[in-house]
Amino acid sequence: MKVLALQKRGHVKERVAVVDEPRADWRLAEEGAIAPEWIETVAQITGLPCPDQGARLLWARGIRSAEALRGFCLPSAYTPASPFEFGEEMDWAVARLVKARDRDEKIAIWGDFDADGITSTAVLWDGLQQFFDVDLERLTYFIPNRLKESHGLSIVGLDQLAAQNVTLIVTCDTGSTNPAEIAYAQSLGIEVIVSDHHTLPDARPDVVAIVNPRALPREHSMANLSGVAVAYKLVEALYETLPEVPSRPLSELVDLVAIGLIADLVELTGDCRYLAQIGIEQLQTHLKTAHPVRPGVAQLLKLCRRAGDRPTDISFGIGPRINAVSRIYGEASFCVELLTSKDRDRCQALAEKAELANARRKALQSDVLKQVTHQLETRDLSTTGVIVLCDPQWPVGVLGLVAGQVAQRYGRPTILLTQDMPDESNGDVLVRGSARSVNQIDLYDLVSSQAHLLSGFGGHPFAAGLSLPAKDLSMFQAAINQQYRQKMGAELSAPTVQVDLCVTVAELGQSLFQELKLLEPCGMGNPVPKLLIQNCWFENVWHQKLKDRMGGKVGYIKASFQLCDESGDDESGSNESSPDLSDSKFPGLWWGHYKEDLPPGRWDVVVELDYNSHPKSRRYEVRLIDIRPTTATAVSAEGAKRSEPSTRKGAAVSQDAWLIDRRSSAGSIRNGSANGAANAAVNSASIVDDIEESLQVDRCPTLWTDFQLWQHQAGQSRKPLALAYSSPVENNPIDTWTMLLGLAKFLSRTSQPVTRERLAAKLGVCDRTLELGLIALARAGFVVDISAIDVRLSFEEKPRSSHGEIHSETERRATLAQFLAAVQEEHFRRQYFYQAPVSALQSAILRQP
Repeated sequence: MKVLALQKRGHVKERVAVVDEPRADWRLAEEGAIAPEWIETVAQITGLPCPDQGARLLWARGIRSAEALRGFCLPSAYTPASPFEFGEEMDWAVARLVKARDRDEKIAIWGDFDADGITSTAVLWDGLQQFFDVDLERLTYFIPNRLKESHGLSIVGLDQLAAQNVTLIVTCDTGSTNPAEIAYAQSLGIEVIVSDHHTLPDARPDVVAIVNPRALPREHSMANLSGVAVAYKLVEALYETLPEVPSRPLSELVDLVAIGLIADLVELTGDCRYLAQIGIEQLQTHLKTAHPVRPGVAQLLKLCRRAGDRPTDISFGIGPRINAVSRIYGEASFCVELLTSKDRDRCQALAEKAELANARRKALQSDVLKQVTHQLETRDLSTTGVIVLCDPQWPVGVLGLVAGQVAQRYGRPTILLTQDMPDESNGDVLVRGSARSVNQIDLYDLVSSQAHLLSGFGGHPFAAGLSLPAKDLSMFQAAINQQYRQKMGAELSAPTVQVDLCVTVAELGQSLFQELKLLEPCGMGNPVPKLLIQNCWFENVWHQKLKDRMGGKVGYIKASFQLCDESGDDESGSNESSPDLSDSKFPGLWWGHYKEDLPPGRWDVVVELDYNSHPKSRRYEVRLIDIRPTTATAVSAEGAKRSEPSTRKGAAVSQDAWLIDRRSSAGSIRNGSANGAANAAVNSASIVDDIEESLQVDRCPTLWTDFQLWQHQAGQSRKPLALAYSSPVENNPIDTWTMLLGLAKFLSRTSQPVTRERLAAKLGVCDRTLELGLIALARAGFVVDISAIDVRLSFEEKPRSSHGEIHSETERRATLAQFLAAVQEEHFRRQYFYQAPVSALQSAILRQP
């Protein structure tokens, strides 16, 4: 628990006890026995000299035969499915397109505004141009405005296309759940072919064809295709039906397919993996020639300083820039031109526009995340299975991104909403937004269970968009949490980090990277390998506030550091100039964090190993995923071996002997450590170096986090921690309140300021309890003015809230009861920390999350 302090000049606002952000559960993958010849098989097929780690990862992920390995790692050894395996729906779609070509009909591509929808539209735009003459205006496309419209077909858009004499619409990445709009299109004389990958409705819509991989068996190699891959399969079928017509090879489209697949976070198995692999091969050609096939893609790669040879070049580079356009501008149609135009100057201008949108997106996302976090800090999440928050000021364009961050951070499905335009049918004020899931929880199923409350909804198990009347929001929040409990039970979902390998800093680099790269492209079902490094520390820590290309701040930060441990080779002689031959170092980044988030001391970390091949950014580095205090608890047999304390001078203290009990002789010891506590706050005991090479704590704690901090400091200094505090003096809660009232009257009468530390020390309470005492003073009639430096108190006749409302007697009694209870609880905790055996304390500290 922690206390959220909100301040306003002249009054103290409410302080509310809140639940800390949950810590992720680290789960190390079980290492089963592998076939003796498997490592040699992997070496022969991949050409790597000794791919021990890579072979183990492949085995763990189900790749256990030479045939499976070739199909997994070598696109040339994989046989993709025929587009006509979609069955009669694909037959009907192709037949209708051929008919439209023969009749010179005008066709419209109806896309979507995210990266999958944009690339889907671009694939159909480029592909269908081989069959329909653009110069004769027989082909057009329509993409909804993200800030004004929702996903899917709309009446307004259909009216616009009807006015342009469109007779056939081909959707991509949308349309499966729009039966009413499809019926309206038919009333306008427009037929519809749906190509989509989102959840199918119970009843087939009345369309010419609906090409959707969700109609295929789960084990089918095309079952996980994203919208862009379905669009590609449709074009592929047309290429096979009319092979003499196209003048450009179908392979020119696969880079767009890879961008959409990886940006949409679909499971990269079967045909998805194959298309992503050959797409990345095509993508990396754009910066290797003076005349790239897609100058717009080449320009995007330059702006994000990527070479195009890695999946992360899409997920962290191109994809966010395409997605940012609709999030910031609403209108994203120009992205299709950016991806398909041959005009280099035009592409450069459009790419710059996308780059600026991405910078603004980062700033908005950072701001909304702070606001969401603030809301969560004021709520009790102990019984919340699905997080549902709404704010009328939140920009709808970034809600999906923030919902994803919150879901990962708290380990729970998250729905973020903002106020929308009133419903035209009944005038109800609507809220709309995005939902993201985590831990394999089927979010689509949860939300669709409340369809009777929704005015719009669509998506898949891990991401969705929705809208509903604002008046039904509370009912929706309660109902979806009830549905969660019915399906998942009482146990709440928690954030997890799946660790694949235990390594040391010395093992990081090119060799390990080449082995991990065997798993690429990574995605859903095949995540980027997570590496656990134990007992390490950070050096050269710094953070940088990012700026856009115009020099403006975007409110986004990244911390850089050198990750260090003792895994260097003492006998190699390669580091003779180093003051410590056994220390290894490796560069790393932690996005969204300040340097203060990387404190000194020994830590266990989870990282991803990355390589940026761009000429101006070429280096191997790690991306920090999670961090926690180091422990000697064995994570695996290999990890335990690496965690054994070194015998060299200054080695880390053994976890079995890091805590020493001197509480019985605390009085004499404290006499020699008064200087150490001179500047210590009440809620953080002083730690003093003594002559026996230990760190001693001379003030009784109240929180487990105090112990954890001291443990870190002891580990950093490689000395044991000595508990040297005296038996706590009992604080009678009423006496403490009486003392606080007396101090408040004195400070009010004399207009003297006082520091929080001094006030807490006088009362003998911690800062958190003092917070509750100040609230009680405010309810009792005092004006509490808190600044960064001191506290000032004054008295008024009628106690008012920060909004000017007069406090009731019930409110005053309630806040006073909270303060008295906190004083009592604090004394109980001090008694426990004084009386508990060292063995119990040590064991409990290591179990703390």
